[in-house]
Amino acid sequence: MNRNDLRRVDLNLLVIFETLMFEKNLTRAAEKLFLGQPAVSAALARLRDLFDDPLLVRNGRTFEPTARALAILKELQPAMDTISSAVSRAREFNPANNRDTFRIGLSDDAEFGLFPALLKQICEEAPEVVIVVRRVNFLLISPMLASGEISVGVSYTTDLPANAKRRKLRELKVKVLRGDDRPGPLTLDEFCSRPHALVSFSGDLSGNLDNDLAKLGRSRRVVLAVPQFSGLRSILAGTELLASVPDYAAAALIEGTSLRADDPPFPIVTSDLAMVWSGVTDNDPAERWLRSKIVQHMAAPDL
Repeated sequence: MNRNDLRRVDLNLLVIFETLMFEKNLTRAAEKLFLGQPAVSAALARLRDLFDDPLLVRNGRTFEPTARALAILKELQPAMDTISSAVSRAREFNPANNRDTFRIGLSDDAEFGLFPALLKQICEEAPEVVIVVRRVNFLLISPMLASGEISVGVSYTTDLPANAKRRKLRELKVKVLRGDDRPGPLTLDEFCSRPHALVSFSGDLSGNLDNDLAKLGRSRRVVLAVPQFSGLRSILAGTELLASVPDYAAAALIEGTSLRADDPPFPIVTSDLAMVWSGVTDNDPAERWLRSKIVQHMAAPDL
C-alpha cells in the first residue's frame, strides 16, 4: 500500500481495532469508546474487509484474536503511539478553558489520603476538565496503562509496560491506627495479641508487614478484611482492633475523630508509592500539567 492508498483508511477504525484487541468484547469496547454496539460491529466488519481476515473469532461470550490480528496489532501500536504523541505535542494547553477528560488510576490509600487536595487544586485551575478515577493496585496498573484505560496511575508498583515511565512520590511509611483510650504507646506483645483489621483489595489476610513480623518470630491475628480505607474510621472507634495503614491515610482517618496513630513497635521495610504513566503521553502538555499537580500534592515534601 502506498501513501495515496492510505487515504481510504479511516484512523478511527484503527483506534477501534486496538480497543477490540484489548477488550475482546464488543459491548466493553463500545463503552470504552463511547460508541453504540452497532457502530462497533459495523467497524469490525469494515476492519475485516480492510485486512482480509476475521480478526476476532467468537469464543463463548468473548472474542479471541486471530494470529493475523495479533501480528497487525504488534505492527500498528508503535505507529499509533507516534501519531498520538505528535498530535499531543502540537496542541496548546490552557487549564483555565480546557475540557479534556483525564483518566487516573489510584490505589485506595492514595485516593483516600492524597486525592482530595489534588482534586481541589485541579478544580480551581481547570474548572471544565473531567476526572475519571479508576481503582488500581500493583496487578492492575500495568494492563490498564497498556490498554489506555488510564494515562497515569499512583500506586505501589512492580513490573511495568516497556514504554511506561515511573517517578517515586514517597515512601510508604506505616502508622498503627487504634480506637481505644489506653495510655502509652503500643508494645510488640500488645500489637501481636490484639485483633487486627486489614484493608485488602483482593481479600487476602496478610501483607508485607507480616513478613517483617515473621523475621522476629512473631505474627498478628487478622480478624477482619475490608476493601477500602474509608470504613476504618467507624470500625475502629471504641474497639480493641488495630489497623496498620500508610501514614498519609492515617492522617486523613484520624482527623476530627478520637482515633490515634502510633508508630509500629517494630521495624518495617518500606516500599514506594510511585506515579507511572504511558510513554505515549510523556510530552502531552495536558498530561504533563496533570502529572505536575500529582507530584505537587502526592509527593513527600522532601522529594
